[in-house]
Amino acid sequence: MMKKLKIVITVLVLIAAGAFFMINKTQSPTEGDVVEEINPFLGNIQATIPTTGVIEPQNRLEIKPSISGRIEKILVREGDSVKKGDILAWMSSTERAALLDAALAQGEEAVKYWQDVYRASPLISPIDGEVIVRAVEPGQTVTSADPVLVLSDRLIVSAQFDETDIGRVKKGQEAIITLDAYPEVKIMGLVDHIAYESQLVNNVTIYDVDIAPEKVPSFFRSGMSVNVEVIENRRENILLIPVEAVRRNEQRAYVLLKKFSESKLEERDIKVGLSDETNIEIVSGVSLKDMIVIASKTYLSRKKQTGTNPFMPSHRR
Repeated sequence: MMKKLKIVITVLVLIAAGAFFMINKTQSPTEGDVVEEINPFLGNIQATIPTTGVIEPQNRLEIKPSISGRIEKILVREGDSVKKGDILAWMSSTERAALLDAALAQGEEAVKYWQDVYRASPLISPIDGEVIVRAVEPGQTVTSADPVLVLSDRLIVSAQFDETDIGRVKKGQEAIITLDAYPEVKIMGLVDHIAYESQLVNNVTIYDVDIAPEKVPSFFRSGMSVNVEVIENRRENILLIPVEAVRRNEQRAYVLLKKFSESKLEERDIKVGLSDETNIEIVSGVSLKDMIVIASKTYLSRKKQTGTNPFMPSHRR
């Protein structure tokens, strides 16, 4: 009788152990459930406000002659820097051009005489800036309505922010500028001006924001397309984890911690801060020594379906 009782007890123990194994196998993460195991790490992070823009002159000045006539000589080229008061070009009035043309038939002395008696008119730069357009060449006839040269005091990035983001943009904030033509080059700039009046573009209310590069590169050209990231906030030497490691529901944010003493995962509530596309700041809840598990969608889906269970990962607040 005792022998039969021992056999029954042994069978029951084996059944219970098998049931425990199957439940634990179902509820606890297996090797295939764990995508990655990582420790929190120290690093830097910054929150940015992305948008697009275009390079253009902050102040664009067209140089037009005060008289109609002929361009005799242009002293500058596109890209040249000029100072206020510099002579940019020489031109003849319509009358002077006619006299010089008539003098050509009389010889060099006649031409020289009329050149000395009837001086050419200069075109003078009214600002310090850069020549961005040379619209005519020597010999061309122009009127007082024709721009001969176009000057820019400096090239800036004109960016557009919609009304949902403009409240986060402040004058003096740092910005990262990336050109479509030179995607590997990052240029630092500052928010220089925020428009007071909005525009309606494709039924979206937007505001123009001028971003001044700290140093204008030689390859900057008016009309180039750029991507802009205005730095809203920045933190250095803080605790970070990958964004995909953070789980959320309506009440809380948490991570899954690996329990070395058990084949289970523990849910740990955390408080988060700044984030970017890759990492997120951990304000409290975990330390550098904790092992965080990034679980697969299969495990998380299985966990959600089964609900609470003594064999499920433990939850501590």
